[in-house]
Amino acid sequence: MAIETELKLSLAAKDLPALKRHLLHSQLTTQPPVSRQLFSIYFDTLTLDLHQRRSALRLRRVGTQWLQTLKGGGGVQAGLHSRNEWEAPVAGDALDFDVLKQSGGELPAEICSQLKAAFVTDFNRDSFLVQFDGAEIELCLDVGEIRANDKTHPICELELELKSGHPQQLFALALSLLEVVPLQIEQTNKAEYGYRLFTEKSPTFQKIELPKLSKSQTIADALAQHIWACLSHLQSNVLGAIAQLNDEYLHQIRLALRRLRLVLAMTHEIRADDELIDLQQQVKTLCIDFGDLRDWDVFISESLASANLSDLDLAKTLKASEKIRQQHHLLVRQNLQSREFQQLLLRFGNWMLGNYWRRLAHKKLTLTNYAHDVLNHFEQGVQKRGRRSKLNDNGGLHTLRIACKKLRYSVELFNDLLPRKKTERYLRQLSDLQDILGQLNDLSNVQQRVNELPPSVGQTIRSQLAAEAANRYTQQQKTFKPAWDDFSRRKACWL
Repeated sequence: MAIETELKLSLAAKDLPALKRHLLHSQLTTQPPVSRQLFSIYFDTLTLDLHQRRSALRLRRVGTQWLQTLKGGGGVQAGLHSRNEWEAPVAGDALDFDVLKQSGGELPAEICSQLKAAFVTDFNRDSFLVQFDGAEIELCLDVGEIRANDKTHPICELELELKSGHPQQLFALALSLLEVVPLQIEQTNKAEYGYRLFTEKSPTFQKIELPKLSKSQTIADALAQHIWACLSHLQSNVLGAIAQLNDEYLHQIRLALRRLRLVLAMTHEIRADDELIDLQQQVKTLCIDFGDLRDWDVFISESLASANLSDLDLAKTLKASEKIRQQHHLLVRQNLQSREFQQLLLRFGNWMLGNYWRRLAHKKLTLTNYAHDVLNHFEQGVQKRGRRSKLNDNGGLHTLRIACKKLRYSVELFNDLLPRKKTERYLRQLSDLQDILGQLNDLSNVQQRVNELPPSVGQTIRSQLAAEAANRYTQQQKTFKPAWDDFSRRKACWL
């Protein structure tokens, strides 16, 4: 069994010639590239047993030779794919389960008996052997297509497979290539695209998969796992957001950035680092852009949807508001498609695999004790701000809302270390309080949105929208004190 470690990147077909010229004339390669046509057949059962096990079984024709490969396990971190791989030659284009067993990749007999061809990949691969900073990396340019059910998906990607050296060097090489042509980290492998064609299911937004923590873990390991999870959550929703498939993709990116920002802040408290500080600042800037977009989404979907305006005035205001919202949408999509965003993701991978994490320590605290310290800090912050908050103080309530958000994310982060039932009740009450504060914050923001409307929206309409928001704010205020009293009296779930 081998462990395959590779970084996948996609690029536009028009940029292939420039990248090939760079590789051919740079000092990275010491020998001519090898060009091969690769045809692969992927197998699974009708109930997708292999896919559900996160495995893939294929037959690949390379020249006149057929190779049988089983991949399984592993995962994806910031575009870095690591999987177990069992590969061996076979006699022809039929599966050979004896060979599979001999290579160590045995499958249950009930699965083997039901395997059928699901989809094929057919592409040309130009392989370059690269020497980079002491590492040996196979760089593969793949161009072709995936086929299933009379449908196709194009392939135009770059794979950097580590032959020797450290995975960090894959990100360092990718950063240098990003200066030559635009590249995008590819979170989805060819097999997954094939399954989408085979099942005829459209992609959907992805929620975060929080890592499972254990009390025996180090603090550094727990924080690193959560940063990887946030990056994966972020990247898995980028393409859907760019394609405007569903507004939920943008919402999931917002959540990923918020969680990422919090975990980076925790990490910073343990040990500051110049690269960490710069990454934090860039994540903060993205959060601001996404926050502005959300404010306009809420203004249109809630404030205008419930506004008591005439049809003519509502249509005029909606048209002006939608134009501003689309400008924010465009800015966000441009950010996600920019070279700077891809550079940020690659820098994260480079930093996460670098020396910083090997040096991270925290006074020899156990993970449980560290979690309790963090939660106590955020809970005390909520209590202090809650005691000081006044119903007519928008700024104070906004600060309390942010403190509640940090506390909730932190409780979710360390959830595996806390008593389950007490934590569920605590989170429900905290979420209820946060929802009330969120609604108050949205209503208080209406005046700012009104101020940004163009002159074509008259003063009478502006005044009416502001007045209606103020009235709803007054009504919503009545729900805050009971919710705060209930939460402030509850004992923290980790005590």
